[in-house]
Amino acid sequence: MPWMMLYVALAFAGLVVLGGCAIKVSFAVRGLGRELRRTRARLEPKHAELAREMRRLEGPGE
Repeated sequence: MPWMMLYVALAFAGLVVLGGCAIKVSFAVRGLGRELRRTRARLEPKHAELAREMRRLEGPGE
């Protein structure tokens, strides 16, 4: 019987460790999402400028 309680305690400890890792991963994913939004906001004006320049170089008749 003591072995069974030890197994349950070890399984619970393992689940706590996995839960902690899942929380760390979720925070990292949120940080990555914020970084992607910032990068997209920085690149959007340059992308629009490049698209305008491409249209200008293509010319009106082509």
